[in-house]
Amino acid sequence: GGLIGLGGGEFRLPVLMYGIGFDARSAVPLNLLTSLITLAFALAVRSRAVSLASVVPHLPEMIGLLAGGTASAFYGAHLVSRLRDSHLVRLIAALLASLGLLMIVEAFLPFQSGDLLPASATAHFIVGAGIGIAVGLVSSVLGVAGGELLIPALILIFGADIKTAGSASILISLGVVSTGLWRFWRADAIPRGRGPQRITTAMALGSIVGATLGGLAVACAPVTFLKMLLGCVLLAAAAKTALAARGSN
Repeated sequence: GGLIGLGGGEFRLPVLMYGIGFDARSAVPLNLLTSLITLAFALAVRSRAVSLASVVPHLPEMIGLLAGGTASAFYGAHLVSRLRDSHLVRLIAALLASLGLLMIVEAFLPFQSGDLLPASATAHFIVGAGIGIAVGLVSSVLGVAGGELLIPALILIFGADIKTAGSASILISLGVVSTGLWRFWRADAIPRGRGPQRITTAMALGSIVGATLGGLAVACAPVTFLKMLLGCVLLAAAAKTALAARGSN
């Protein structure tokens, strides 16, 4: 996650489901909680290294992304609690496959900064809200921060540079993830007990250490190769999830 600019939630979810053995309905809120802890740490570290003032020109689209994202994150968390287990697992499989394909495409076609919208705060807000709806749904259904969608949108559509997009993505994701987690908490859907607490703490600490090491290794690591490899990992996880859904039927 640190190497390629993600929080790592899309890779934690298959581990929670198939490495540790949580069902999808329990794995998603635990993953979301871990994502929130990782995001808070990432913001604290990033604010020391990079000025957050660079996001100010992008406030209209950030507010739109946050508005759309929080609304759909609230609905997505409700959807997770209402869907049948087999339907939820199928939805998770489809989203993991989509993110895996996106990561592979990005490896071959690196994102170039571009501003596709007119210089209107209203237009930036409206488009941001529309994209935010998709981000919030993915975030709450998979328990991820949503950076894999936010960062490309901020660069390709709104013309942000990569550092600004990363900072803006963390700020937006904090609001979106907090909303989804609050909805799961209200629904009493977050697993409790020492086991889940220890696992969440261990994964959060591991994510923080890994993200830090990954960030330090960016200059010398084969990022393009890693994106292709991790994209394939997500596709494999999606296939396993789809087979699990078929087996449960």
